[in-house]
Amino acid sequence: MKLIVGLGNPGPEYARTRHNVGYEVVDRLARRFGDSAASSPRARFSGLTVEAELGGQRVLLLKPTTFMNRSGRAVSEAIGFFKMNATSDLIVVADDLDLPCGTIRVRADGGAGGHNGLADILSALGTPEWNRCRIGIDKPESVPQADYVLGRFTPDQQPLAEEGIEEACKACEVWCRDGLATTMNQFNRKVISKVGDSPTNQS
Repeated sequence: MKLIVGLGNPGPEYARTRHNVGYEVVDRLARRFGDSAASSPRARFSGLTVEAELGGQRVLLLKPTTFMNRSGRAVSEAIGFFKMNATSDLIVVADDLDLPCGTIRVRADGGAGGHNGLADILSALGTPEWNRCRIGIDKPESVPQADYVLGRFTPDQQPLAEEGIEEACKACEVWCRDGLATTMNQFNRKVISKVGDSPTNQS
């Protein structure tokens, strides 16, 4: 069993906000690959879950409903129940202010980078050695960070965000099927500098 966690905040007021791109990824994966229960996610592990099959692997898709800064509780509960190895069986999808909008980065470990959800997972698991897929949302230029991440994408950002969410969905599928190294090689190359710029490749 693999665990794909999408971070976000519950409630309609947070839907489609920058901070909820992880939720978006899990929702799309549930619709595309979930069992018949996908239309009615099951409430457990302090979140909403759907079981699915991606890349030949049984997968639990999880959206913590504890609000962002308590995401670690949901992740640790699911890992403990299924006796998973966080290093090999977990990938967390989250937004990232330090990446250009629509760019994704897949990594095997690392710090929280100021992200409250990732920080709480680090604390709950007691190790930084778990996979994460970060989706760039740009840095705010004149808006307080807290307001920015809880705001919605601008019309210029929207197509880039859509591309990033789709790329993250594909990356999760490849991760399940082919593992981390292949996923990093395939998805860590594209860099979108700014809204309106052309994509370039980075080795």
